[in-house]
Amino acid sequence: MKQTPSQTVGPYFAYGLTPQQYNYDFPSHVDGNMVDPLTTPNTITIIGQVLDGEGKPIDDAMIEVWQNDGEKALFGRYGTGTDPNNRFIFNTIKPKSVNGQAPYVTFVVFMRGQLIHSFTRMYFSDETSLNKTDETLNSIPEHRRNTLIAKQNGNQYQFDIHMQGDLETVFFDI
Repeated sequence: MKQTPSQTVGPYFAYGLTPQQYNYDFPSHVDGNMVDPLTTPNTITIIGQVLDGEGKPIDDAMIEVWQNDGEKALFGRYGTGTDPNNRFIFNTIKPKSVNGQAPYVTFVVFMRGQLIHSFTRMYFSDETSLNKTDETLNSIPEHRRNTLIAKQNGNQYQFDIHMQGDLETVFFDI
């Protein structure tokens, strides 16, 4: 069997995965709760928006994240759509350094008009030492690295994904 070609995100994603995002009256099959923040110590919240080239929120993006905490406790994928405030929110634990790399979370963006989903990484602003030595992060021109670094505010990290424009997020071919 061959792999089928990519398709744009259409109503099948909304209906099947994130129906509440499109005002369907049944629960989503995915959400951003990778852990229960009430029962898991040291939970962090990742919050952000997917923005177009003019800096306007894209209201129907779907985000998938992958992370590995070094113990494979959270190795895998979790996804969510944007909420009524055009944000994505993930509750998780902060990943650990694996093989000397800076901790990061992989983001995959699906949205209308996009034939192939976009991959990026989110690094943590409070990991300055590991960020300085991370091979992947340091392979990116210095003036673009800030597009991959989430800003910390307590146990919350702000990470906006700019699809185009002067602030365009660095995307990776995987």
